[in-house]
Amino acid sequence: MSTRRGFLKTAGLMTAAAALWQPSDLFAKDPVSKGGSKKLELAWEDFKGIMKFTFHISGSSRTFTPIVITRITWDGHVGYGEAAMPPYLGETQASCHEFYKKVVSDVFPKFDNPFQIEDIMKAVDKLTTNNTAAKASIDIALHDLCGNIMGQPWWKMWGFDAKKAPYTCYTIGYDESDEKLQEKLEEANWNKIIKVKLGMTEKEDKRMIDFIRARDNRNIVVDANQGWPDKYYALDMIHWLKEKGVTMIEQPMSKYNLDETAWVTERSPLPVMADESCQRIYDIPKLKGAFTGINIKLMKCTGLYEARQMITMAEQNHMKLMVGCMTETSVAISAAAQISPKMEWADLDGNYLLGNDCFNGMKLVDGRITLEDKPGLGLSKKPGIIKL
Repeated sequence: MSTRRGFLKTAGLMTAAAALWQPSDLFAKDPVSKGGSKKLELAWEDFKGIMKFTFHISGSSRTFTPIVITRITWDGHVGYGEAAMPPYLGETQASCHEFYKKVVSDVFPKFDNPFQIEDIMKAVDKLTTNNTAAKASIDIALHDLCGNIMGQPWWKMWGFDAKKAPYTCYTIGYDESDEKLQEKLEEANWNKIIKVKLGMTEKEDKRMIDFIRARDNRNIVVDANQGWPDKYYALDMIHWLKEKGVTMIEQPMSKYNLDETAWVTERSPLPVMADESCQRIYDIPKLKGAFTGINIKLMKCTGLYEARQMITMAEQNHMKLMVGCMTETSVAISAAAQISPKMEWADLDGNYLLGNDCFNGMKLVDGRITLEDKPGLGLSKKPGIIKL
């Protein structure tokens, strides 16, 4: 605990990591012009991501996710982005629309070059204190646009090794029906790692794990979604889960209980990763010592630009890395996949949880993230689903 307190006192020094990456260095040659407008133009379309199964977690359940697909055009080139908004984020399609109007009126007229991602995203971020998913949709579209102009994928421009992309877990939400649980297990039979949503009662959490383990010997990771009530209960559950072959725990308790979480992490036989406790880069300093590492989600951190900064800061502080997602289409999943070679764990199954994905993008091969040598985010629209 004293190590963590000492770190918090000097946390201000860490913010310097937020400016280590300068995207302008990547673009030494002039982009190929298609003869279109040199103005950044933004369009958007609402989309309803329908879940294959009712998605239950501690405190909520849903059958669909509200999504907005964005498109940025410049000089005849196109890039796509996405805002995926489970209700707990506090964003809606309507709030995205209002935010995009501000981007169109207050930000894009100041820029005539999409490669100014850093400056554009700083201006976008200043528009409001929230709207992180809407901001991420602008960031993702800019990255797709610039990658398409350059004819290169972002994992390659960042110098990442595609062979280091990890296996993703496949999420199984809580279900009181054994029949439904069995159906979910069969749906995930192609994957090597199962992520189980816990945080209900002790009886229900243990029933879920016992049911799965009796039928399946695959690797299991657990996300409690802040559902465990105190540090003693959490530590007891972690020891029990380790005996059941679980290998990692996400967010065991409330995001506000950092001191109690630090107590658990210090004694835990398994790595403990921050999810709800880690929203943006400025959260990382206070998490040192409280968690083993952080889970980066583009919808929370405003996109790839800040995600890259978070990776740098976490690595400097010897914190493990995970990339996660909401229930998202292949647009946002393909964006998050670009940083996956830097991750120890990945939870990029959001497009596989949807029954109506509107794009083709990142594919899983035997559960492993594949990074193809395709421009931008490697996206292509599925015909007849969206109009953009």
